[in-house]
Amino acid sequence: MEIRIGNGYDIHRLVEDRPLILGGVHIPHSKGLLGHSDADVLTHAITDALLGALSLGDIGTYFPPSDPQWAGADSLKLLDQVYQMVRDRHWAIVNIDSVVIAERPKLKPHIADMRSTLAQVLKVAPEQIGVKATTNEQLGPTGREEGIAAYAVALITASP
Repeated sequence: MEIRIGNGYDIHRLVEDRPLILGGVHIPHSKGLLGHSDADVLTHAITDALLGALSLGDIGTYFPPSDPQWAGADSLKLLDQVYQMVRDRHWAIVNIDSVVIAERPKLKPHIADMRSTLAQVLKVAPEQIGVKATTNEQLGPTGREEGIAAYAVALITASP
């Protein structure tokens, strides 16, 4: 059995007058993430993990912030395009594990929705998508509530 693993990371600044979207889910909060697209750090980290497993670079290679066509882009649509790259190269997702680092808001009530939304895009069972949330114990930029970060790992296997 041929397998590959990839990892991804993303961080974006929290600002006023932006929606907070994580894993494709709108989270009620007084601030949102600043970015060229919708700045969904969780989806971006997963996208990078899949691209890394394929040895195809990173999200900026395919969806550069310098390109106006990606302004305000829905990160789930970008993830779907990368999922098609996985399938076109005859790979299948075994599982994805991820962690979101944020002091606030509390994300536990939204994790099931994030897993379900991501699983739908990636055409896997929600049980194949791990999403955890933690704080940074008030340390660093995420701890000072200046931003939110996410890490992800993706395991893929060759498919017929």
